Amino acid sequence: MQPMQSHAQAVDLELDSAMTLSQVGVGCDVRIRLLQGPSCERLRDLGFCEELRIRKLSSGPNLVCAICGTRMAISRELADQVYVEAVA
Repeated sequence: MQPMQSHAQAVDLELDSAMTLSQVGVGCDVRIRLLQGPSCERLRDLGFCEELRIRKLSSGPNLVCAICGTRMAISRELADQVYVEAVA
């Protein structure tokens, strides 16, 4: 019988296989895997949530994403708290 993983270990595993929205190339479609950081609630208020599919449209001091049919700009600081995975 294998020992159960703690929540912290499970989060670490998710982060190991994910990248932040800041790291994604422009034009890439991604799925949000995890919101982690001090601004999670702010991101959720803006419409970002786990399992949501988004596209990164531009990069710079602020990133522009297509989210739920709307273009939204967020700071790089916020984008660093959005962990994503590539969508095929």
